[in-house]
Amino acid sequence: MFEKILIVDDEKNIVRMLDYNLKKEGYQTILAYDGKDALKKIYEQKPDLIILDLMLPLLDGFEVCKILKKDQNTSYIPIIMLTAKNEEVDKLLGFELGADDYITKPFSVKELIARIKAIFRRVQKEEISKVVKFNDLTIDFEKIQVYIKDKPIQLTSKEFELLKILIEAKGKVLSRNYLLKKIWKYGKATELKTRTIDVHIRTLRKKLKNHAYRIITAKNYGYRFAVD
Repeated sequence: MFEKILIVDDEKNIVRMLDYNLKKEGYQTILAYDGKDALKKIYEQKPDLIILDLMLPLLDGFEVCKILKKDQNTSYIPIIMLTAKNEEVDKLLGFELGADDYITKPFSVKELIARIKAIFRRVQKEEISKVVKFNDLTIDFEKIQVYIKDKPIQLTSKEFELLKILIEAKGKVLSRNYLLKKIWKYGKATELKTRTIDVHIRTLRKKLKNHAYRIITAKNYGYRFAVD
C-alpha cells in the first residue's frame, strides 16, 4: 500500500494520532497545520486523499476545498472533511463544494480508516472503468484511444466524444439536440446541425467496422449504444 494521505488540522495531537495510525495501516502521510501550508503541500506532493479540518488558521477548510475542486489538476483528489461542527448546513456545504465524506470530532479512528479504505476502493473501480471492452472492441477513456483486436482506430476528437457519451448513457437513447448541446455546444438543432450529427455517426460506424451495429438509430430522435 503506497497511497499518500495529507492530514490537515491545527490540533497537533490529532495530527500525531492520525499520523501514527495511518502509518500503521501502511499509508504514507503528509502533515499540515493551516490552510495555506496545506495548499502548498498538495501542489508539491499530490496526495491521493486529504483529511481536511474545517476550522483552520490562514485559510479555512471550506476555502481549501473550493480551490482544489475548481482546479482540474487537483479536483480528482478525494477529501474527507473533519470538524468539531455537527450542523447539517456545514455538511451540506462541504458536499456541495465537492467533499467525498464528512466526519465529526470526536471520532473513531477505526471508522475513519474504514471510510478511507472505502474511498480508495471506489477510486480504484473508477480507474478500472476508464477502460471498457465489448468483445474485441476496447475504449480507453484516459488515453482517448479505441482499439479493435488490439489495433488502434483513429477517431477525430468529436467522434471520440460522441462514442464516449453514447457508451456512458448505458443503452439509453440520446436525442440529436442533447448530443449537439453536449458535444458541439449548440442549442436547438437546425436541419444543418442535425446532419452534422448524422455525418459523424456515419463515419464513426465505418471506423468501428464489425462493431458498427452497436450504434443504433432511434428514428426521428437520436441514437443509442448497444453494449451486447
